Amino acid sequence: MTFIEVAGAKVDTRHYIGGQRVASAETFTNTSPVDGSFLGEIARGGQTEVDLAVAAANRAFKGWAALGPVGRGELLMKLADLVEANIETLAQLETMDNGSLLRSHRRGVMPRVAMNIRFFADWAINHLAHEKFETRGHTNNISWDPSGVCALITPWNAPLMLATWKIGPALAAGDTVVLKPAEWTPLSASFFADLTKQAGIPDGVFNVVQGYGREAGAALVAHTDIARISFTGSVPTAKVIAKAAADNLTPLSFELGGKSPLLVFEDADLDLAAELAVEQYDNAGQVCLSGTRILVHESVAEAFAEKFRERASKIKQGDPRDETTDIGPQIHQVHFDRIKGFVDRAKAEGQTIVMGGEPNDELGGLFFRPTLIQPSAGAEIVTQEVFGPVLCMQTFNSDEQALEMANGTEFGLAAVVVSGIREHADKITKELVAGTIWVNCFFVRDLRAPFGGSRKSGIGREGGNWSFDFYADVKNTVVSPNGWKE
Repeated sequence: MTFIEVAGAKVDTRHYIGGQRVASAETFTNTSPVDGSFLGEIARGGQTEVDLAVAAANRAFKGWAALGPVGRGELLMKLADLVEANIETLAQLETMDNGSLLRSHRRGVMPRVAMNIRFFADWAINHLAHEKFETRGHTNNISWDPSGVCALITPWNAPLMLATWKIGPALAAGDTVVLKPAEWTPLSASFFADLTKQAGIPDGVFNVVQGYGREAGAALVAHTDIARISFTGSVPTAKVIAKAAADNLTPLSFELGGKSPLLVFEDADLDLAAELAVEQYDNAGQVCLSGTRILVHESVAEAFAEKFRERASKIKQGDPRDETTDIGPQIHQVHFDRIKGFVDRAKAEGQTIVMGGEPNDELGGLFFRPTLIQPSAGAEIVTQEVFGPVLCMQTFNSDEQALEMANGTEFGLAAVVVSGIREHADKITKELVAGTIWVNCFFVRDLRAPFGGSRKSGIGREGGNWSFDFYADVKNTVVSPNGWKE
């Protein structure tokens, strides 16, 4: 069976290589976290399929690069139009595939997919520039040349939206792409591939190879004809990829884990602080940017905790297809067991469970109750990324202690600061180690801004020119005032 039907949409289960559908000798099973239902058997790629995809991308590269930003932009705008025309289908597919809220996919996630593509196409045409400058009468001209074939390996928590953070700038820069989606969530990438065909994007420019990281992913990152590797995922996997890429000196971009702090100061609006803290349960806690370590000044800790519990008690957990649901299931049994393992070990260590701390037996399946833990300093639950609906709350008694606690992990992806005094907030943000800091807000993302992590939260930045600095070969042409015949 080469097609499966999900929510009325037919999705091809084969790879998309060189504009054609390609089957594999082996498959892997795809099930829905919503209800455990069998979705279909997906083609399982490896070295053979990766070689075919990279070869197709190589053949397509010169023609795609030659179109220039305007020619590529016209096709990418058509692709964005097709995404917008298929928002409902994409939303239904991804909800069944990864268990995220249908209402979020409809209203935010899938519209962002179209916006990502449009933004980078427009940026390549209208904003990718650097002023010329003089060096002893010589003129320096900066340009961004297409680099080649890009290997993009993407996660399962917002599969298509996060993929297009990479696909958009790579294609707009003139590169060709081989995408390896997460094996738990292959459907939206496959459907998206058909949209690239409909948009008129030439065969081989965009390719999808499905499969496991240890097979398809490993073959892709070690391939000698790959010009760029971009990966979003875990630190351990990033280390494996970096070792493989080192043999070919392939440039890397990594967006990795986080254990971000949410700091609530004594001058904070506690209603706002509680609201922002409860937001960290978004997507069943499966958000790398979440402020999972809530650090509260001891003078307002009791009042904050009361407001937090009041708001958290109103969270509705259930079927993500229901418009009134706030939190759906975890993505997969393996991940569910991982989250439960973290919480069970915290209990065994004697950490205080304030709220939740167990599966939701009323719903069964992969539903884990929103959890709040008051841990001791240095506990595993404080230092390691759980990637689930599990928050920790600790107190501090000074700005110095707050900063020491906030910066006291190996990560540096994001932070949230809640303060009522601008000067106080400015002082704190200057000392925080994080790629993105939100002050009195959360999850505001502008594609013009740099995005990425410090420390073990990543390498490089995405957004605006930062994306093109990675996906293109940045070139400086120095022109002499001498030697001209005219």
